[in-house]
Amino acid sequence: MKRELLPFVGGLEHYREVICNRVSPDCCRVCPARPRGRIARVPALIIALPMAALHITDIEAAINYWRARKPSPDGVTLAPEIRALAEVYALMVFFHEDEVAERGFPPKAWDAWLAWYDSTPDTPCIAICSTSQGDEICKGCGRTFEEVQLWPGMGAVDKRATWRRITLDATSWRFNRYAERAAEGQAEPPGAN
Repeated sequence: MKRELLPFVGGLEHYREVICNRVSPDCCRVCPARPRGRIARVPALIIALPMAALHITDIEAAINYWRARKPSPDGVTLAPEIRALAEVYALMVFFHEDEVAERGFPPKAWDAWLAWYDSTPDTPCIAICSTSQGDEICKGCGRTFEEVQLWPGMGAVDKRATWRRITLDATSWRFNRYAERAAEGQAEPPGAN
């Protein structure tokens, strides 16, 4: 019996060759044909359904969050949240995927991921917004003007994708000149006293 947990698992036998023409910077984030002009064999489902995607590092962070909160009593047994996330993580590793679609995410794993997400800072803002001065990209946090404007209405997965982009870029002031402002809002983990 073949179990279909994630959208990319069921469609791997149906590939399509694509050439990225990068119509806009917001085109399909999960498309492996980026950067522009690169040819790639990708699952047809990924091309047909552009959607929000979770990166494998967020799954790892959520697993570590739950490992700290519910350690194994015997070194073997996993908490249900860890087990649910680990199943998704294992499938991603097996199929060499670094992102997984939000759509079709197993409910228990989704709940565990959301609990981790709720423990992270919501916004990268450090209260120095250069988009209000006309900059297309904020010097303070690294978000685009559109991301700053639409942030309250964005979903958790889209926010994490933005966080990942600005963290990898690491050129905004939140990562250098004003790093102490970014650190002020971080809560201590439970039991750190």
